[in-house]
Amino acid sequence: MDAAAIREELDHPVIDADGHIIEFIPAIRDLIAADAGTALADTFQAMSTAAATARRGLSNDQRRSNGMSRTGWWGVPTRNTLDRATAMLPRLLYNRLDEIGIDVALLYPTVGLTVMAVDNTELRRALARACNRYYAEAYEKYSDRLLPVGVIPTYDPDEAIAELEYATKELGLRGFLFGGLVLRYAPGHEGDRAARWVDGLGLDSMHDYDPLWQKCAELNVSPTFHSTGIGFGSRVSPTNYVANHIGNFAAGTEAVLRSLFFGGVMSRFPELRFAFLEGGVAWGCNLLSDICGHFEKRNVDDIRHYDPANLDRALLESLVADYGDPMFTDRADRLSETLSFLSDPNEEVDTIDEWKLSGINSKADIVKIFTDQCFFGCEADDPMNAIAFNEDINPDGSRLRAMFASDIGHWDVPDFTGVLPEAWELIEDELVTRDQFSDFMFGNVARLFTGTNPDFFNGTAVESQVRQLHANEA
Repeated sequence: MDAAAIREELDHPVIDADGHIIEFIPAIRDLIAADAGTALADTFQAMSTAAATARRGLSNDQRRSNGMSRTGWWGVPTRNTLDRATAMLPRLLYNRLDEIGIDVALLYPTVGLTVMAVDNTELRRALARACNRYYAEAYEKYSDRLLPVGVIPTYDPDEAIAELEYATKELGLRGFLFGGLVLRYAPGHEGDRAARWVDGLGLDSMHDYDPLWQKCAELNVSPTFHSTGIGFGSRVSPTNYVANHIGNFAAGTEAVLRSLFFGGVMSRFPELRFAFLEGGVAWGCNLLSDICGHFEKRNVDDIRHYDPANLDRALLESLVADYGDPMFTDRADRLSETLSFLSDPNEEVDTIDEWKLSGINSKADIVKIFTDQCFFGCEADDPMNAIAFNEDINPDGSRLRAMFASDIGHWDVPDFTGVLPEAWELIEDELVTRDQFSDFMFGNVARLFTGTNPDFFNGTAVESQVRQLHANEA
C-alpha cells in the first residue's frame, strides 16, 4: 500500500517526531545581517562551505593532526528534485503532507544543527537567533500541521536561557532542540580540536545547568537532543563519512542521556520529558539494561562485596597453599603485591556511592525514568524499533517510548512518500501490535510534548485526538 492508503486505514493520526527542513541560506544570512551586521553574516556565509574547503589539498595525516573527521557530504536530495524543494519550501511540504501520510510534523533543522558546534560565541548566538526567527516566520502560516523547533545552544546555561526565553515569548515557538554535547578544549589547548573533552550537561559538567532545566519546567518545554557522535571517540576517520556516521546518533544521544541520568537531572526535574532523536531505540534498551545491571552489583550496599577490607586474608593464603602450583606457592610471601590491583584499600570514602548524584535508590527508580521521561526518535526503516515494545526482554517488563521520526529532508530518505510504508512493515512483519504501532506513530510523541505542556498541540490538526488520548489515560 502507498502512504495515503495506509493513513486511510489507521484509526489514529500520524505525528512525525523528527522531519527535517533544509533552510534557505540567503534568508538566514539576511537575518544575521539585520540583527548582527554584515561582517558576521559574511562569516556565516564562509562557514557554510568551510568544512569542504578546508579538507581539500590536505593529506590524511594533516587532517588527523588537525582533528578533522570526515563529516556529511552529498546529504540532501537532488535527483528527487521535488523532495529537495519540499524540504525547503513550507507551503510545498504543507500541501504534500497527505500524500506523505503525515498529519502533523515536528520539523528539525539542518543548517541549525551547526549552531551547536560553533565555537565563535558571537556567531553562535547570532546564528541561533537568525535560525529561530526564520523558523517562526517561514512556518507561521502552516502551524496547524507544521511545527518547526527552535535551536538552543548550550555552551553555557545563560546563553541557553536567554535564547529559550526569546524564542518562546517573542517568537511563539513551542518545540526546541538543545545542544546536548559541548566539545570543550582542555585547559591550555584552546583551538586544538584533537584536545577536547565531552560535556554532556549533567555529570561532571563545566557549568551548573539546573537553572536551564528549571527554565524549561517554567516555560513548559520538553528538551530534545539530536547529538552526533562524529568527531570524538571512535568516529574520527578522516576519510570515511559512512564509517563515522554508522551508530553516531545512538552514541551521541547515549552520552547525553547517561550524563543527565548520572548527574541527577531527571530525578530533580521529574516533570520534564526528554527526547533523544535519530539514533533509534535499541541503544536505549541496552542502556537501561546496562544501568540496571550495574546498579544491582555496584549500588552503595552491594559494592561492599568487593571491599578489600572484606577479604579473608587467612583463607586466601590457605587456598594458595592448598591449591597453588609452584608458580604461586614459590611467591606466596609476595601475595600483597597482587592484592591491590583493582582493589585499592585506600579508596576515598566519598567516591564509593557513584549513584548518589543520580538520585536513584532502586532498580524501579531507573526503569521509571526511562519509561516516563525518556523518548526515542526512530527512523521508519529500522526493524530494531520493535525492541522498545518487547516486554519479555526489557527490564521489569518495561516498554520504552519509541517514536516515529521520519528524517525526511536528509539522505536517509530517498523518497518522502516511502517513510510511512516502511514504518508499516512493523505491522506487516508482525513485529508490533496495532496498539503498539499507534503508540509509535502517534501516542508517544504526543506524550513527549504534552507531558510537559498539555496545550502543546492546541490549534493543530491533531488537537482533538491528543485531548482524547489524555482523557483515556486520566
